Amino acid sequence: MSYLMVCLGNICRSPLAEGILRDKAEKLNLDITIDSAGTSNYHIGQHPDNRTVLNAKQHGIDISKLKGRQFQVEDFDKFDTIFVMDSSNYSDVISLARNENDKSKVELILNRVYPNSNMAVPDPYFGGEQGFETVFILLEKACDVIAHSIEITN
Repeated sequence: MSYLMVCLGNICRSPLAEGILRDKAEKLNLDITIDSAGTSNYHIGQHPDNRTVLNAKQHGIDISKLKGRQFQVEDFDKFDTIFVMDSSNYSDVISLARNENDKSKVELILNRVYPNSNMAVPDPYFGGEQGFETVFILLEKACDVIAHSIEITN
């Protein structure tokens, strides 16, 4: 199974989600592929935001070596599930879908914790440190549900 995490710039939310799910997968011995991407091209090749890196590190997760990339149509072929962080990311990814199969792979990540709520993971970029911790808590809950659902199906 393969999972792609998507946000706007691929420097805050999606690399954190990638790191959290990767950490859980390693602890549970899950054989899955995890990556992240952004809908924009603002930060291609850049490492995650320092505040995100620090927040992840405080929770024992190292995302410092990840590099931003932009979502590509080919990602529909490479990944089984594409988790987006908010409705804007959802619209951007869906607009690139070639067919119903592509569209069926895309879902808001917090719907795994709060089904059908369509809640957004808030973008912490312009906020303070508490915003990054709030994002961590939300993504940790979602990735916990995702990891355990994978564990059950394996």
